[in-house]
Amino acid sequence: MNNYKTSPKDTGSSVVQVAILSERITVLSEHLKSNKKDFGSRRGLLRMIGLRRRLLSFLQRKDEKRYQDTISKLNLRK
Repeated sequence: MNNYKTSPKDTGSSVVQVAILSERITVLSEHLKSNKKDFGSRRGLLRMIGLRRRLLSFLQRKDEKRYQDTISKLNLRK
């Protein structure tokens, strides 16, 4: 997460939030591969994916360069 911070105390910028959500999504996806019937976690995963998508669209509207940098660093599709 330190790679995405703009200052040492930065925890709320949209880039940092997207990075945190991406890590949580990765961990939860691995969990769901071995626990296919965990529907509560699946619902949480879909909620996190939606939140990340909204944050990325906000970032794209406000700062196109940071958006491009973020999706390339996190290996996300547009």
